[in-house]
Amino acid sequence: MRLIASDLDGTIIGRDGRISPRTVRAFRDAADAGVQIVFVTGRPPRWLAPLREQIGHEGVVICSNGAVLYDLAADRVLSAQTVPHRDLFAAREIILGLHPHVAFAAETTEGFQLEPGFVESGSVELLGGIVPRPLHESLEAGDSVVKFLARGGELEPDAFLAQVLPAVSHLVAVTHSAVGVPLLEMARPGINKAVTLADYAASLDIAAEDVVAFGDMPNDIEMLEWAGHGYAMASGHPWAIEAARFQAPAFEDDGVAQILETRLALL
Repeated sequence: MRLIASDLDGTIIGRDGRISPRTVRAFRDAADAGVQIVFVTGRPPRWLAPLREQIGHEGVVICSNGAVLYDLAADRVLSAQTVPHRDLFAAREIILGLHPHVAFAAETTEGFQLEPGFVESGSVELLGGIVPRPLHESLEAGDSVVKFLARGGELEPDAFLAQVLPAVSHLVAVTHSAVGVPLLEMARPGINKAVTLADYAASLDIAAEDVVAFGDMPNDIEMLEWAGHGYAMASGHPWAIEAARFQAPAFEDDGVAQILETRLALL
């Protein structure tokens, strides 16, 4: 074990935003043992405070499902894989043809833009004063979109993904990671967590077989398949569990910490 690659939400971070003391201790022990650590998340860079405040991580983070490589210590984007606006709007029209009441948003390296109906009206205040507007009005030519989002109202998440994926896969890569929420996350074709993680590991001269990865949702599948030791959380999505070679105990049982403690004892 030379590199640990871990998802955040549902893997080490709970819905309350907390990381358990046992999990914090396991990651700090791994770092003290000389193991490289990279967190690999669907979150944008602005939502990484728990890593700093609870674990004390100051290294690289792979954000936005692999579209962004971020230096947490320097607070800067190292690289970004963006979705061309023409492809974004073409995918938007196709999705609306399937489900006319879907609302959209765009995560950019500069911020966040959302359309009316994407979040509940009372939640807009929590987004830092962002005014919902149609994306063709709010997105400017120079905005670098790293994640395109579609929210499907009352649709079932897996069914929503299954319907949209074949219709737009020539334009964008599609996945989802929000438990019980019909929220599709789209990126430039060919971009996912595994692609960026593989490049990052190669930059450290670390092979896939020396990587231990943890995840719980469909957006983790490629990463769990690529890593030599990919662990799906027992509490995770059935697709992730099916794809992974190994299974970690549930999030509620500090599953990641349990696996790391066992592996560190063998170093």
